[in-house]
Amino acid sequence: MRRLSGFITTPVILVMLAGGDVTAHHSFAAEFDANKPIQLTGTVTKMEWVNPHIWMHIKVKGPDGKVEAWAIEGAAPNAMFRRGVRKDSLPVGTAVIVDGFRAKNGRNVANGRQITYPNGLKLFMGSSGTGAPSDSQ
Repeated sequence: MRRLSGFITTPVILVMLAGGDVTAHHSFAAEFDANKPIQLTGTVTKMEWVNPHIWMHIKVKGPDGKVEAWAIEGAAPNAMFRRGVRKDSLPVGTAVIVDGFRAKNGRNVANGRQITYPNGLKLFMGSSGTGAPSDSQ
């Protein structure tokens, strides 16, 4: 039994010491401010269909004409798929309006709640159970 115990713990210790890039899943309140709703109008520049959340990258033209890059966190890829959103649903160049909540750190990052296409179609892109406002969808 002693030999088996060492056999099991050695790989666990090696994995812990490997020091790879680790990303933790977080609650809404850890990164985003429910008191800072934001609406962004822009065009999709990139979509990342990765776990635990998708990321939509958009370019937004500010009131001063300056273009800023924004990263919008959405639900898990599987949740988006169940809602009917596919990898080809948001191709690069698609005009969108994104409603969400701004990051607490002030960077151009937001937690997305809803995407609106130019034709008025609305898609819920948020994660449920995160503690975000209107989390009941």
